[in-house]
Amino acid sequence: MTMNSANQAVWIGVDVGTTGVRAIAYTAEGVNVCSSEAFYPLLTPRPDWAEESPLQIYEAVVSVIAETATQLRYKNKELSGIALSTAMHSFAGLDERKEPLMDMQTWADSRSAGVVREMKRDEALCRSFYERTGCPIHACYPLAKIIWLRRNQPELFAKMKFVGSLKDYIFYHLTGEWVLDRSSASTSGLYNERVLCWDREIMAYAGIAESCMPPVVSTTYSGSLTGQAAAAVGLPAGLPVVIGATDGVLVNVGIGAVNSGQLSGTIGTSGALRMLTKTPKTDRKMRTWCYNLTDDMWVAGGAINNGGMILRWVRDKICHYGGSALESLDIDPYDLMTMKAAHIEPGADGLICLPYFTGERAPYWNSELRGMFFGFSLNHSRSHMIRAVMEGICYSLNSVMLALKEFGAVADIRVSGSFTKSELWLQILADILGEAITLPDNSEGAAFGAAVLGFISNGQLQTIADTANLVHAKKIYTPQADHVAAYEELYGIFERIYDHLLPEFAAITDYQKKRC
Repeated sequence: MTMNSANQAVWIGVDVGTTGVRAIAYTAEGVNVCSSEAFYPLLTPRPDWAEESPLQIYEAVVSVIAETATQLRYKNKELSGIALSTAMHSFAGLDERKEPLMDMQTWADSRSAGVVREMKRDEALCRSFYERTGCPIHACYPLAKIIWLRRNQPELFAKMKFVGSLKDYIFYHLTGEWVLDRSSASTSGLYNERVLCWDREIMAYAGIAESCMPPVVSTTYSGSLTGQAAAAVGLPAGLPVVIGATDGVLVNVGIGAVNSGQLSGTIGTSGALRMLTKTPKTDRKMRTWCYNLTDDMWVAGGAINNGGMILRWVRDKICHYGGSALESLDIDPYDLMTMKAAHIEPGADGLICLPYFTGERAPYWNSELRGMFFGFSLNHSRSHMIRAVMEGICYSLNSVMLALKEFGAVADIRVSGSFTKSELWLQILADILGEAITLPDNSEGAAFGAAVLGFISNGQLQTIADTANLVHAKKIYTPQADHVAAYEELYGIFERIYDHLLPEFAAITDYQKKRC
């Protein structure tokens, strides 16, 4: 590519996450020109509920696009368009005007765990649904959320004319078109990825009709910015808006993990491991999911519920570092926690954390799991707990890794997410996986991945494989043999705790629900 002029065209990648949105303007060579971010609350009005206001999110999206566009004008950059990335598995019932009747349930909402428990009594049904959709039966998926709404809020369900998600809501308000990209559709549990259409049998099981669902389009599908939206963001009407994909699968593109054997690993609020595949791929044990990325590319992987959110819990509830005292001293609480954990030997002197505070997705798909520390003795301190949490999250990712290795050899693991700020945590992950991990020079994977789909839509890039040479290694972390040996032993205990306590996890979850 020879695009070196001051007026080099850029795309704004908009990454709409669980608690915040970031808009980043990129050149086709992956250069970050400017960015803006905004945040919004995660609403937890009841146990197991995790909701957000679609209106608040859209207002945040508008604000970051507008601010980024202003910066681009100062930098004399030509804007080609906007491309979207959104969090997976959201659901809100919409009225006849396609406005939400309720706050939007996020991936972390597990109120439908009872629905899932009932469905899992029929193993043949679960396997049939999984093989067709690539989605294991779990409370995170809109399939279970819709059934819960039908059973528990029938009046609201009766008013629902359309099934909405974060992506189609935002795209509709930007372009006036109500459609959904194949990537988001494939994360619903309602879309048959073998024949590429909404699955009528599964929808009938949920109690909805195909007319409730948005038409499904390619992840490079482009709409046009409406006059009203254009005025809000300060851009010309008619500007292309590419619908894009989901944040999880776009991370692979954004960090250049686009070839056979390459994996992306992420720890942010939650965590995930993913690998590209040419066709939809499912696991014989139903441990992994498979979602669409582009017309000829899919992503197989597994997401864990509990990532950095558990370290945040330790920060606020155990270390009490969440106030303003450290800020007044210009100290980052996570830097302090990492320093304390670094003084503890690998394995945290036998303290193991099962980080299932909000249940778990891959590989167990069990919303009834709960977090615990195992192995406490009098010599353990808060520093041990910090390290045990960092290790426990990596143990969970290792469970996903073992499943993905059955799909093929691992040649390269590239990482992204907030955990990449911690060299200690990166080394722990390499030691527990027993594999070298690469920290790329671009850590904003999903936003760049969305921008890449924009460049593909207008022909500036041909395929996602074009990003392979745009992202380079910043640092490589290799596993240390003595650490690997310790972690292998402790990981075996970690797995056995889960196996032996399944009835108790279910019992304590039932008890907690009765108390609330």
